[in-house]
Amino acid sequence: MELDEPLKVFVHDKIGSLEHFMEGMGEVYAVVEIGKTTHHHHKGPYFYAEANISVNRGNDPFRASEKHEDLRAAIVAVADELQRQIRRHKEKETERYRKTNKREEL
Repeated sequence: MELDEPLKVFVHDKIGSLEHFMEGMGEVYAVVEIGKTTHHHHKGPYFYAEANISVNRGNDPFRASEKHEDLRAAIVAVADELQRQIRRHKEKETERYRKTNKREEL
């Protein structure tokens, strides 16, 4: 599947917008794969999008994939799921940090 320039910009904007959620996490690597699930079906979840985001701090990678009738909707759903995963990870880290500091105070 060939990517035209508007689609490249759309993917970069949606996945790139997650960057501000990852501040302070170190160097970030993102791999995005988009395509068709099959070549002969023309109805149903025909397009897929998948993204893997790795952080060099040794954290498990964030991964999301989605199938949808519209390619752009699949990309948006992947970005939303990655955002949810990143927020949850940061909340866990913050809670862990607070618990550690609370124990030190006692």
